[in-house]
Amino acid sequence: MFRKSVLALLAGSLLLTACQNGPNGRAQTDSWGGGETIGTLGGAAAGGLLGNALGGHTATGKAAGTLTGVLLGGFLGNRAGAMIDESDRAAAAKAEQRAYTAPVGQQITWNNPQNGNSGVITPTRDGYDQSGAYCREFQQTITVGGKQQQGYGKACQQPDGSWKIVQ
Repeated sequence: MFRKSVLALLAGSLLLTACQNGPNGRAQTDSWGGGETIGTLGGAAAGGLLGNALGGHTATGKAAGTLTGVLLGGFLGNRAGAMIDESDRAAAAKAEQRAYTAPVGQQITWNNPQNGNSGVITPTRDGYDQSGAYCREFQQTITVGGKQQQGYGKACQQPDGSWKIVQ
């Protein structure tokens, strides 16, 4: 479960960075306060979703799970964001884009020789969801500060051709 959370935190950080593109197409993270803010927001969102899903079947349980997930996810995301710099995010985002079209099983790697951080994204399965959208499942291994974390997820192509991580 912790591995899913780490992937969600990092994916959320990447997605929030991608949303902050300026007119020249380059990421504009300065207005968000850097990696810590992006990590906090992404972690809080991912933690809230995970907490809600694990909070039980009652409204009280779901609310408590969501709140706990937001707080814990925000904290963990903040710490992860502090360790990942703009070069890491850019390299990981390029690898993510390549993974959307790479053959299933092909490992897409990225690395930052300046700080030693790296990652591997491997598409593991593709198909279509209930609404007919093309989706891909993937596994990811990320090494940050010499510590390796693994996770998995699922991304689906949107009607405009962009991709959205859905799991």
